[in-house]
Amino acid sequence: MTVNQATGGHDTAPPADPVFTEHHLVHRTGWLRAAVLGANDGIISVSSLLVGVASASGATHGSVLLAGTAALVGGALSMAAGEYVSVSSQSDTERADLARERNELARAPEQETAELAAIYISRGVTPEVARQVAEQMMAHDALGAHARDELGLSDDLAARPVQAALSSAAAFTVGAVVPVLIAAIVPRDIVSVAVSVAAFVLLAVLGVLGAKAGGARVLPAVVRVTFWGAIAMGVTGAIGHVFGTAI
Repeated sequence: MTVNQATGGHDTAPPADPVFTEHHLVHRTGWLRAAVLGANDGIISVSSLLVGVASASGATHGSVLLAGTAALVGGALSMAAGEYVSVSSQSDTERADLARERNELARAPEQETAELAAIYISRGVTPEVARQVAEQMMAHDALGAHARDELGLSDDLAARPVQAALSSAAAFTVGAVVPVLIAAIVPRDIVSVAVSVAAFVLLAVLGVLGAKAGGARVLPAVVRVTFWGAIAMGVTGAIGHVFGTAI
């Protein structure tokens, strides 16, 4: 508040604009994709196997539990290995691209500056401003600018093999352990029904959690995961019933 010398009154200074910050969720895509994939696979694959084996007329309660436990352990290890190998391949490609870009920056910095300016021009920046921005970005962090604007790489989306492997294996285990426990608790003759109901509930919860974590719409996510879960369990159960033997 300031004093107005002419009138003796008080002038109220306009309030400062509040700092506006945006909240984005893109940094979650790496671990969220692995977690949702792992949990979804754990629920569907183990539940489908339990339903298929339980639907076979010759299957005992012990054989159903053995199949479910083996699927849980093997599936978790398989998910971890698969995620680690695939994301490691992505990480290797990213490192190779960065090494290539680093060499190009050392060999032809002027050409790389022009290339960066051309990228900004293609995004709607005027040539003069694009050139100025490119020069300033090159002076500040040349490799980082090219990694982000030319290669589309960023720290938030960088490949992290160990994180992806652990997230996927843990999520698979969480998703798979409940159907196995349900199969262990309920009587043999209602294993298929109980596991199927539990799987639908788990898939719906997974759809809600995945949508909330990623800031997406809930209903499409729930419909998506429950639909394909129903298909998988239905087909596997039909195979077990038709062939009538425990696998």
